[in-house]
Amino acid sequence: MPEEVARLTALTQHYAACQDLNAEVTGFTDPDALLAAIETRNYHLYLLDIVMPMISGLELAQEIRRVDREAQIVYTTTEPQFALRAYAVQPLAYLVKPIAETQFFDTLALAVARADVGDERTFAVKTADGLRVIRLADIACCEYHHHTAVFALKSGEKLASRSFRESFAEYCAPALGDPRFVQCHAAFVVNMRHVERFSKDSFTLRGGKLVPIAEKRYATVRDAYMDYLASRP
Repeated sequence: MPEEVARLTALTQHYAACQDLNAEVTGFTDPDALLAAIETRNYHLYLLDIVMPMISGLELAQEIRRVDREAQIVYTTTEPQFALRAYAVQPLAYLVKPIAETQFFDTLALAVARADVGDERTFAVKTADGLRVIRLADIACCEYHHHTAVFALKSGEKLASRSFRESFAEYCAPALGDPRFVQCHAAFVVNMRHVERFSKDSFTLRGGKLVPIAEKRYATVRDAYMDYLASRP
């Protein structure tokens, strides 16, 4: 409901101002609009209703989890009976309306504490056009190709580096130092945050891209992926 979206937006902005947080708050009255937005954007926190047109908040959260395993999800609803089903997507909280401001602010404080809001680690890529600095969080995977690295970004963009002399693993060291990244093949490094499906011989990334897993690396890759899933908020 537009008035409820406006109220929660205002409360969230008020909390951010009180805590001196540089937060961007976006309200959606149509779940399809949100689904379209997350195709190219990362959000740290989602405040979702349950009863909505076209798609329920439970289904919407499942779609969000398919894209982003680390974001914080908070339900704000008048329907307490869906609480048990809601926990399938690991929400941070399930708030039943009317929501007191103190309760809402306490939940936001917990969400900010658990969200990776300070993750601005970057990768500097020398390209034919100059130096491009990209956020690690925006990299879906990186592929070695004739002494260059081709980065597939969350937005769908592909970015090719200039040629380099070091090994692919050495080149990708800034990413491989992050626990979300794993080298699953001599020619591929994957950001596990963008993995939709895992099998013995490949990762399937969101959007359908298949990334091979080398047979000799399978055990190491499997353990890294299980550790990543276990460490999610």
